[in-house]
Amino acid sequence: MDKLLEVCEFESITCNKDFESHASFKYLNNEVFTELEHLILDFNDTKEADAMDFFKIGIRRNVGKVIQAKNYVGLIQMKSGLQVQILPKISYSEIEDTKKTFLRMLRSMKDFPTKVFNDANLKTDRMNLYEIFINMYIQEVRGLIKKGIRSNYLSEEDNLTYFKGKLIVQENVKKNQVHKERFYLRYDKFDVNRPENRLLKSTLLKLQKISSSVANIKEIRQLLSSFEMVEPSMNFTKDFSRIVIDRNTKDYETLMRWSKVFLLNQSFTTFSGNTTARALLFPMEKVFEAYVAMNLKRVLADLPWEISTQDKGYYLFDTPRKFALRPDIVITRDDGSRIILDTKWKALTNNPRQNYRISQADMYQMYAYSKKYNTPEIWLLYPVSEGMKDADISFFSYKEDSVETNVRLFFVDVTRIDESLCSLKSQLIKQ
Repeated sequence: MDKLLEVCEFESITCNKDFESHASFKYLNNEVFTELEHLILDFNDTKEADAMDFFKIGIRRNVGKVIQAKNYVGLIQMKSGLQVQILPKISYSEIEDTKKTFLRMLRSMKDFPTKVFNDANLKTDRMNLYEIFINMYIQEVRGLIKKGIRSNYLSEEDNLTYFKGKLIVQENVKKNQVHKERFYLRYDKFDVNRPENRLLKSTLLKLQKISSSVANIKEIRQLLSSFEMVEPSMNFTKDFSRIVIDRNTKDYETLMRWSKVFLLNQSFTTFSGNTTARALLFPMEKVFEAYVAMNLKRVLADLPWEISTQDKGYYLFDTPRKFALRPDIVITRDDGSRIILDTKWKALTNNPRQNYRISQADMYQMYAYSKKYNTPEIWLLYPVSEGMKDADISFFSYKEDSVETNVRLFFVDVTRIDESLCSLKSQLIKQ
């Protein structure tokens, strides 16, 4: 059995050998399938998270028990060594392009710690997501070393045969009445053995052990040569508590967030790892929202429009102020008119009889936005999917022969984000 199982969002995993080569399922032998099932149930029993937000365990007729990935993507490594890599379901995209697109999308998230990541340098065809994250960390450390790792001046006292610093007269008289060639001195010593550097070295040492990439291991060994004078951290929690990010330590901020992920088995979600498993999972709904918002701001930058994300101006009820409305993107034109845009990471189908698989609750939400923000211009942004690329879908609500609410659908191609959002821009200008 391979050590890596690649699954796309909403694909199902089975332990039924009759479906080992079936296009609709991914196969694991019964032992490993049971381990994954127990891992999900164990996480579900913790106070940290509900693992059922990430996976669905169920039974399929004629198939048996299945585990279905939901709309969280990333990687889980189990104690048996199996890695389950969950990739987003991106239409018109091969696996390697999907990984690169997903990594570009991750960079748009405020909580995702990377600055120097360049997907052109990543050998994504040879690396799973965890190895790619390790490679990102390596790039960050390399960037820090080029700037120079930080050191502290530590005050020390010693009886030396040469003079430096300040003479401690009382101690010098006491210790050196016979040894006139010596001086008892207090001086400052330049020391790189500070908490940030100890944690960096500990992280590199751990990654060197767990990485299965020859390229990553080779680079880590090269980086460790810059930390020869640094001791590994003996107490991760204590050293993390000592770190203060200010203008002198700003270069460490991203690295310390990565180090917490690797050293403390934390994740970017509440679905955390433990001593026998690691999980790095990301909610695609949030990733899609952040990616569209970041790129749309850039595409619309030449227009005299104000763009706000996660606007907090209105509540569904005014007395008392309850049920806050949080549209993903609010555009205010220079004439004061508004456009509301909300992202939904969901594949629609071109079937009007099924309402294109649009959630009724989402439409109620859009109508509430229209009423509270006093605008008929509402856009729902979905990822492009099979059969919906060129679909032109709108919904109108009228009041006294005028449009009260107009909800239009737009399908974003995340693999061609600039081209896609420029098309949206032209439609927004026409309104």
